[in-house]
Amino acid sequence: MGILNCKRDKVLRVKLQDEKQANIIKDLAKTSQLDFWYPDATHHVAANMTVDFQISAKESQFVQSALDQNQMHYEILIHDVQEEVEKQFDVKEDNPGRHSYAKYNNWNKIVAWTEKMVHKHPKMVSRIKIGTTVEDNPLYVLKIAGKDKRRKAIFMDCGIHAREWISPAFCQWFVYQATKTYGKNKIMTKLLDRMNFYVLPVFNVDGYIWSWTQNRMWRKNRSRNQNSKCIGTDLNRNFNVSWNSFPNTNDPCQEIYRGPAPESEKETKAVSDFIRSHLKSIKAYITFHSYSQMLLFPYGYTSELPPNHKNLAKVAKIATDVLSTPYETHYTYGPIASTIYPTSGSSLDWAYNLGIKHTFAFELRDKGRFGFLLPESQIKPTCKETMLALKFIVKYILKHTS
Repeated sequence: MGILNCKRDKVLRVKLQDEKQANIIKDLAKTSQLDFWYPDATHHVAANMTVDFQISAKESQFVQSALDQNQMHYEILIHDVQEEVEKQFDVKEDNPGRHSYAKYNNWNKIVAWTEKMVHKHPKMVSRIKIGTTVEDNPLYVLKIAGKDKRRKAIFMDCGIHAREWISPAFCQWFVYQATKTYGKNKIMTKLLDRMNFYVLPVFNVDGYIWSWTQNRMWRKNRSRNQNSKCIGTDLNRNFNVSWNSFPNTNDPCQEIYRGPAPESEKETKAVSDFIRSHLKSIKAYITFHSYSQMLLFPYGYTSELPPNHKNLAKVAKIATDVLSTPYETHYTYGPIASTIYPTSGSSLDWAYNLGIKHTFAFELRDKGRFGFLLPESQIKPTCKETMLALKFIVKYILKHTS
């Protein structure tokens, strides 16, 4: 896996004490290639924030001495990114012919897996092609349903940002557990008999493929931009909600480029169309990202709170409590804007404003020790704890939506 040579690249974590230090980071970002891991772009950087960024071996000396000169506290989270990229794959294949839920799977394996699931559980699982990507890869949604046909539904997506590999791993795990325990586990059986689940295991297929083959740290999709050599749009800034509100998302070379227009990207359009056409039944929208261990709800584009925010906060509080039980993994929760930072054009806000009143975004493990390079040995525990939180949310929605 010699993807993207990031030999001796480092990931630094800087704790910003004040506005002056925040400005120093912003200035460094103008002169050096800082790939922000958290927050996801320079303009979110603010006083009292903890900032994680990747820096090449070549530039790290300059950046580190600038931080030292300004008496800024930093730690080196990752000393050699390339080494961590290789160390992610720390789970051995027990059975090469079988789909492994404890490993990261590339796109070809995920496609084969969707076919296998339909074949294995024909009464329960169907595969819907909701559109294609810029590079003409299929966008597949798996519909999972128990007995009764007319009922409420939940839409879930994973992998809107290519490098967040733990996210598609969770969507696969969810489908596997749902189909495996249906008829055996009381709660799962009840949920599936009364709810349809629409699961999009990989939202940003082209980006995901690119992150496997070319550049492990790729985030956006792979669309070409007019009058720019820079590739890709951030699909989670491309939804038609307050799309225009942050002028700093209009540079195609930025990781958070919003695209030329709302729903300009085939992936965003396909998902938006699908959700709009199933709006009567969809009672919840849940999206999975990494990293930082948070459970978020609207809004991102404004600090105003949604009408049912007390409700959403209560659900999030209990869900994060439940999530911490097996491994004591600590999550924070709250509205996007105040819990992380303001964002525009996100799928979460869009779904909420469309009328889906229960919308949540999970930021999965970890807190930055490995960041996007979470080792495979953490996939199972991450999925197990997340599943507990998800089951709680779904039970709550069953009970409290008409």
